[in-house]
Amino acid sequence: MKKLILSGLILFSLAGAAFSAELTAKEITRQAAGKANVDESILYLRNQVSRVSDLTQKRALYIFMASLQEQMAFYSDAQISYAQAASIAAPDAEGFPKKSNEQLVLDAVRCALSAGDSDTADTYLNSAVRNSKNARIRAYIKLYTQWSKLCRADTADDLQEPVLILQSYLKSEAMTYVYPAVLLTLWYLTGEKAYGVEIQGKFPGSMEAAVVNGDAQLLPTPFWFFVPKKGEAEQGTGTYAAVEIPKDSGNDDANGAISLPGVGGAASQAESPAGSPSAAATSSDEKASCKLQVGFFGSKKNAEGLCEELKKKNFSPYITTETRSSGTTYYLVLINDPDGNLADKLRSNGYECYVVE
Repeated sequence: MKKLILSGLILFSLAGAAFSAELTAKEITRQAAGKANVDESILYLRNQVSRVSDLTQKRALYIFMASLQEQMAFYSDAQISYAQAASIAAPDAEGFPKKSNEQLVLDAVRCALSAGDSDTADTYLNSAVRNSKNARIRAYIKLYTQWSKLCRADTADDLQEPVLILQSYLKSEAMTYVYPAVLLTLWYLTGEKAYGVEIQGKFPGSMEAAVVNGDAQLLPTPFWFFVPKKGEAEQGTGTYAAVEIPKDSGNDDANGAISLPGVGGAASQAESPAGSPSAAATSSDEKASCKLQVGFFGSKKNAEGLCEELKKKNFSPYITTETRSSGTTYYLVLINDPDGNLADKLRSNGYECYVVE
């Protein structure tokens, strides 16, 4: 009997030791920072987050991993991680930035749009976040809804409705939170200098002003790269002005779980392969073995028209399709670039291109 009691005590002691040995988010992120490269850091975070049982710590790890993935332009992975964090009802972890779950949903939307995935962005926008009582959140929902429409635009004619709506936002006090972003979008789409002048005059220390001045560049994400334009926005040559980085507004809302389609509960783990970058993250060293994407269309006819145009200029384009989870099929115009020399040739012929794996 004594042996049985002793064995039980040992097992209980071991279980308690195992429980107390669970790493905190702070310790895991510290160890991740010490890895040899970012891919290893993300892989380590992905493995550890599945082992963490404390919901506050798990949520903090998903947020940290998402921000790292976004910084490295792994947008598809980042949107999954942000969405996973938003699905967890838990307070902010000590020592980590404060973010409400509604803010995390918007982060997921932004990353989905950066990856050119408007279907997923719309799924997030149509979740419970649309009923937010936070004025800032509502302003961003309206802005991102228009950005999602721009993702689907094939021609300059498709811009008419979003442009009119964005212009109306400049007259709405409720949209003051996103004025700089709205102005920048209109400047980029229309090429009208007045929008750039307004950004420089009213928001001189903003990131948007830095883009207009030529001090910063828009990242070549699918959203900015493939959206059609009515005119060419002209950047300045650079002012080297100090850019004010917007401060996080903090977490003003409760962190209730926000259920998003395609996202499991707190215990589920993102299934996207570790370190699989979006096309925007492809390095210059990889260009030689990659393809160049010259077009992305919702219409097969438009894709075929571009192919015919390119063939007349002695290029060898071909079309592939990509079907999203919503069932929508997109047509991609690609050109193989075995030697890494075609990008300059395409641009000199007036075609923008985008490196994909």
